[in-house]
This record gives sequence, C-alpha cells and structure tokens, in this order.
Amino acid sequence: MSENTTEVIVGGAVLAIAIGFLAYAGQATGISAAAKEYPLAASFRSADGVDVGTDVRLAGVKVGRVTQLHLDPETYRAETTFTVREGIEIPDDSAVSISSEGLLGGNFVEIQPGGSPFYLTAGDEIEFTQGSISLISLLLKFVSGDSKDAEG
Repeated sequence: MSENTTEVIVGGAVLAIAIGFLAYAGQATGISAAAKEYPLAASFRSADGVDVGTDVRLAGVKVGRVTQLHLDPETYRAETTFTVREGIEIPDDSAVSISSEGLLGGNFVEIQPGGSPFYLTAGDEIEFTQGSISLISLLLKFVSGDSKDAEG
C-alpha cells in the first residue's frame, strides 16, 4: 500500500513541475494569454530577418511581436502587422526600424518614439520606417570601393 502512495506523490510532483515549466515557457516566449495587446502596421522596403514571432522592442525592452508579414504586390513592400502591449502608448509620429542584435544576432523590430502628444490606436499604421540593412551588401560595397561620395 505504501508503494501506491509513493507513486501517487511522485507522479503529482512530476505533473506539478511540468505545469510550472509550461507556464514559465509561455511567459518567457510571450505566448501566454495574460497580456493584452493591440495591433499596429508598418510597411518596409526590406524586411530581411523578420518573420512572424519576431520581437518588437522599445528602448531595448520587448513590448510585442510580429503577427503578420506579407508582400504588397502593387508596391513591392513588406507589409507588417505587429502587436504592442496594452498600456504602452506610442506617439503618432514614431518611427519603426528593423535592427540587428549584432553581427551574428537576429533581427528585431524597433520602435523609436516621437514627441507628439497624440498616440496611435489599434490598427493604425506607422508611416516612418527604416528597412533592414544587409551587412553582406555593405561589406561588398566597402571591399569594392563602391561609394556614392567618391563619384560626385
């Protein structure tokens, strides 16, 4: 009889640890349903390194994630929809850029807040954008000596 009690206690402990791990993983990756978010949109000339689930950061702090990414066939621009946590108000003259974590790091969407007293609401589009910059193309320009300043 004591073997059954021990098995039930060990099984309950394993189950509790598994539930705790899943809750922690959900919060760490932003998948948990606890945080309410509102959508914003932006259009980029180049969205290299950005995919659904990519972090959206403000002052280096994750405040949301990319939820949709598709090509506009008329403008040939990457149309992006991303979310921002409720309670974080973004001024309507803010800019959005695609930044890199470093030479070997991944890309993320960075919000650069403006100074307007008016704020974006759910579904608004941020007009001021800066697409991703390819490090390889920059290195090739440097190596080949291709400089616009040297020509003019």
